[in-house]
Amino acid sequence: MQTLVFTFALMISVAFGVTAQTPYQKGMQKALTTWGEDKPMEASNIFERIANAETDQWLPAYYIALINTIESYEEMDLDKRTAMLNKAQEYLNLAKGVSPNNPELLVVEAQWYTSWVAFDGEKYGMQYAPKVAAIYQKAAKIDPNNPRVAMGKLEWDMGAARFFGQDPAEFCEDLQKAILLYDHFQASEEFYPQHGKDYGLKVIDSTCNN
Repeated sequence: MQTLVFTFALMISVAFGVTAQTPYQKGMQKALTTWGEDKPMEASNIFERIANAETDQWLPAYYIALINTIESYEEMDLDKRTAMLNKAQEYLNLAKGVSPNNPELLVVEAQWYTSWVAFDGEKYGMQYAPKVAAIYQKAAKIDPNNPRVAMGKLEWDMGAARFFGQDPAEFCEDLQKAILLYDHFQASEEFYPQHGKDYGLKVIDSTCNN
């Protein structure tokens, strides 16, 4: 199941005000800028300070969970990977407590389980694969037009297809439809997730243009 490993090209575009910023806004801007400078764990630490101070906000905890989950895919040391995923789970739970049934959080939850499947498919595949599929189905019911939901579900389905010998190119039409969702998606609040389109285009290029 090593084909299920995800890498993310994070292109975070956030409109920041130049006057009258709150400490929360300043902190989020700093964290997102640090992440954009390819310093994910430094960004995670900034988000953690914000999350601990702004307990009524789900986004700082979301980004901590997202960063640690993404970075765990590249960590082959079991203890270090476990520590990263434990932190991701801790803050994912906090974010879900503030914003239940949030499709963005469900995507991270699915990626959390997928990290374990990617690490050891024999050990975790049968245990976690049904959970991942069910989480993406739930997220798609809540917001079928969310591009990160659509792309995450498709990539999971493509990984499963490869595992069973199916040609992933059969998903190309659906991938193209998922990419279009990025162009029409409207963020519901400041600092809302915007990433994923560039990575999706790379998936299409590697899957459909060969």
